[in-house]
Amino acid sequence: MSIITTKDLFKIYNAGSEIEVRALNGVDLNIKEGEFTAIVGPSGSGKTTLLNIIGGLDQPTSGSVIINETEITNLNANQLIDFRLHNIGFVFQAYNLIPVLTALENVEFIMMMQGEPQDLRQKRAKELLKAVGLERETNKRPNKMSGGQQQRVAVARALASKPKFVLADEPTANLDSKSTAQLLDIMANLNKEEGTTFIFSTHDQRVIDRARRVITLDDGKIIADE
Repeated sequence: MSIITTKDLFKIYNAGSEIEVRALNGVDLNIKEGEFTAIVGPSGSGKTTLLNIIGGLDQPTSGSVIINETEITNLNANQLIDFRLHNIGFVFQAYNLIPVLTALENVEFIMMMQGEPQDLRQKRAKELLKAVGLERETNKRPNKMSGGQQQRVAVARALASKPKFVLADEPTANLDSKSTAQLLDIMANLNKEEGTTFIFSTHDQRVIDRARRVITLDDGKIIADE
């Protein structure tokens, strides 16, 4: 079953001016539940733009994005915030952890915004940190953790809301080989054991090698889907 469908997706920057940049140029895409997919292509090919539009962080110039029968391109700003909160997990290249919060509190934060009671959100946060190998780091703040540890906290946080899928934008870009291998093992295991759908935007061959589907973009178009 498709959980994400994009139809004739265009994103044009400076539309109407003499210089237009077509970041996306008519993208039709279906992602099924449980996929472990990498979106690849050269810089400027549209990878991050596509992820941001699928995740409701940016609006297309035209076209539609349908997630579990909800056309998110028709939602207003408040509806979109609520939809993201309950349906989509995000892992960013820059981690985006809240520096004054501990690892446990960072993972809890999304659930707090969802209105989950404290005992339930602490229990799930501890389970997720254990799943990513950080059960001993729960009380550490980001500045006391390595890059690899911070990114694992980010993965745990992305899963805290029990999202329909996780979007990961260059999640290994700042990691060494060992941390990358550990992170990919964790995400592959979550995909296999819990059926979590992962969609990566990446240049990293190590991620591409682990993906079960590789979609190649160039000049805002899908040129290969293997």
